[in-house]
Amino acid sequence: MPTSSRRLVLLAVAAVTALAPALAGTGAATASPAPRAAQAAAPTTAAETYGWGTPTTGSDEFDYTGAPDPARWTRAGECWPGHAGNGRRCASRSTVNGSALVQTGLAGGDSAWLASRAERRYGRWEARVRSYATGSASSTRTYHPLLIVWPTSDRWPQDGEYDFLENGRPGAACAESFTHYPHNAGIQVQQQYAKETGCGAALSQWHAVAVEWTPSWVRGFVDGKEWFRWSGGANSVRRNIQDMPSGHLTIQLDNFYGSRMQPATYEVDWVRVYDLN
Repeated sequence: MPTSSRRLVLLAVAAVTALAPALAGTGAATASPAPRAAQAAAPTTAAETYGWGTPTTGSDEFDYTGAPDPARWTRAGECWPGHAGNGRRCASRSTVNGSALVQTGLAGGDSAWLASRAERRYGRWEARVRSYATGSASSTRTYHPLLIVWPTSDRWPQDGEYDFLENGRPGAACAESFTHYPHNAGIQVQQQYAKETGCGAALSQWHAVAVEWTPSWVRGFVDGKEWFRWSGGANSVRRNIQDMPSGHLTIQLDNFYGSRMQPATYEVDWVRVYDLN
């Protein structure tokens, strides 16, 4: 489907102070996507639309084979506990096939996690991604494909977290995001939730998903169209939403359930990182 059919809306602008509860979607399987060559041309990107310039350190076109480039990425160990102790994150579940990063989630609960070595405060990240279930359509124990700016300190929630793509199942109809304030530990999660409306092609097709983090805001894009923006919101228990001290990109296929998972694949055509102009 051409990207012009993807109608997005801006969900919020300016200072935010409300709390949003954590949400996790579930649903039926999405059929495997058409072969790459049969799909429409690459979507419009935020970098093209807004003139972000030349990609910088942390970018990867995934035009090689084998393990993700160890100079750019860390896969941690083989294997270690997954999200909230569910399943395992295994280095072998992230590979490069000559044209894309491929992450796989298995029925037994083993899945993938990858972290960039490029740390920065402020910037722009964009990735061309798709995800799809490869197992039974009857399962609701589905993997979550994510793109995250995670704090360098690993201090969560004190230093925030920007999940600029987090869906409750592979190949979902619309993109979702959870943008976390840097906030005190031991209290209700402080975050803002956004979901696309007027969505076009499902996320089983290729889409360019991006985030821009500046001293003034955190805003997200799908196929070059802005669909959320958050700014401010500090109070007695949290800092402004854009006040993460520094962070890096992570690419994750997360397990929220443990075992008996619906197998899935998450593909990343490229990752491009940009300085603020």
